Amino acid sequence: MTRYSDIVTQEPGKRGGRPVIRGMRIAVSDILGWLAAGMSHAEIIADYPELTEDDIRAALAYAADRERRIVTA
Repeated sequence: MTRYSDIVTQEPGKRGGRPVIRGMRIAVSDILGWLAAGMSHAEIIADYPELTEDDIRAALAYAADRERRIVTA
């Protein structure tokens, strides 16, 4: 299993410092929004072939971990 910290990155000048996938301009929030809108992993990858299944899972893991940290804080 790939750790999301190996995939999700943040850079001050990229997407306003928001978490992105592997330094690309695809934000974690973009992926979460597509999933929330009902897109399947296969549809997302078809639209954005630079993404992988691991990238999508990393976005979900990052969001879940962030939610846990907010709730326990």
